[in-house]
Amino acid sequence: MLDRRLIDGNKFNQKLADEMAEAGYDRIRACIQCGTCTATCPAGRRTAYRTRQLIRRALLGLREEVLSDPTLWLCTTCGTCQERCPRKIEVTDAIIFLRNLSVQAGYMQPGHRGVSHKFIKTGHAVPIDDEKWSKLRESLGLSPIPPTVHSYPKALREVQKLLKKTGFNKLVEYEGDE
Repeated sequence: MLDRRLIDGNKFNQKLADEMAEAGYDRIRACIQCGTCTATCPAGRRTAYRTRQLIRRALLGLREEVLSDPTLWLCTTCGTCQERCPRKIEVTDAIIFLRNLSVQAGYMQPGHRGVSHKFIKTGHAVPIDDEKWSKLRESLGLSPIPPTVHSYPKALREVQKLLKKTGFNKLVEYEGDE
């Protein structure tokens, strides 16, 4: 429920909705707050994540409240809400857009920052180099680490160079050596 002080304090601002529309998510304004997105969300069944509430706050222009909300990061981006939306709103894509704004505003969750750092270091967001998984792979007759970026140091250096050049390292506050 929205706090009456937000209404009285004139914190509503259409700038966030305008930004979303300019970025190609203009259908967001067609949202009728039916709740289909929230009702069908797998993450919402087990967490405090409420898609409809997030979209409503974005439409009202509650920028800081939306971008700083930790529940923004609970979406698994499975696309179920988007597939079932009666207004054909690209909900999942809009959530990703809001996350991008959130990171730019300095609100990235520590776990996501850690995944980003892992990606910069290894070329993988998933810790495939964990010792127990390596041993399991070896027991199955596989190489300890899948033949991906780890197997191609030159490719990893190129990825790291691109990430640094595009400012990704700075965005996720990565200060390590590549």
